[in-house]
Amino acid sequence: MFRNKKTGIMAAIAILMMILIVPTLIVVPFIGKGDEQQVTETTAEETLEALDKDLSPFDVRVLRTATEKVESVPIEEYVSRVVASEMPVEFNSEALKAQALAARTYITKHLINESAVSEQADVTDTVQHQVYKNEQELRKQWQGDYIQNMTKINQAVAATAGKIITYQNEPIEAAFFSTSNGKTENSEDYWEQEVPYLKSVESPWDEESPKYMDQKVLTVAELESALGVDLPATLPQMNMTRTEGERVEEVTVAGQTFTGRDIREKLKLQSSDFTIKQNGEHIIFTTKGYGHGIGMSQYGANGMAKDGSTYEDIIHHYYKGTKITPFNKLTASISEFAAQ
Repeated sequence: MFRNKKTGIMAAIAILMMILIVPTLIVVPFIGKGDEQQVTETTAEETLEALDKDLSPFDVRVLRTATEKVESVPIEEYVSRVVASEMPVEFNSEALKAQALAARTYITKHLINESAVSEQADVTDTVQHQVYKNEQELRKQWQGDYIQNMTKINQAVAATAGKIITYQNEPIEAAFFSTSNGKTENSEDYWEQEVPYLKSVESPWDEESPKYMDQKVLTVAELESALGVDLPATLPQMNMTRTEGERVEEVTVAGQTFTGRDIREKLKLQSSDFTIKQNGEHIIFTTKGYGHGIGMSQYGANGMAKDGSTYEDIIHHYYKGTKITPFNKLTASISEFAAQ
């Protein structure tokens, strides 16, 4: 009887222990996993490092137009922030690498050949040069995605660090824009000067861009005011010629001839590839593409990357006859310039 009683007590204790232990076995791994994930996230935040400063032989002095203060940042850090500001971060890494090369080439050429903004600054943070946002601005823009996004961009910049695009041993005019109309533009058809590596090439990937098509509607009075012409109530047939890149070369309006660039800039159109249609008192301009169309199309670069092209493929497609080379030979002269 005592044995049976003892056995019953032991069984009860065993059951009680199971009641206490089993929930712990169920809960503890879950809590542990959650804690581990939280620690990992915290660690990622704490250990996120800027690009290795050894990659940057000199600094770039950026005039912040909003505050009129100057920020001096290592060149590769400057490049990473330009890429973050100029190209959608969700783009393919090979497209981001191509953008990094273009940004680095632009600032290198500017430091060698162009005038500084002032004695204190090399460039501004606007489209006058290249759009630049600092860490605080990018954190505000991306919120909780900052670590992930900057990691992706820093990897693209590090993969191309110290490399620029050259033509005949000189850094190129690394022009780029958002979206083409299916082709890029010859430099001489939009700018005054002909640049041998900025030639019209096919860019069919741009049709996937959300900026590929656009419309702007103006009244006849608004069009008259913008162009400085007198128009009849019904627009006459307009004589229009087009460039090799299929953008408007010249158009005659009310006896006056304008370039496609004139029309684009005066009417603030997205592109100089446009058609004109009248609907009563309204004039409808339908455009294809977004930007001047010269050099590398960003959406085209992303389309090429998604199709399997490398950043080298992208660069050589949009900048004809160029090479990707280290800028070590230029470092000394740039560093001397930057130190002045």
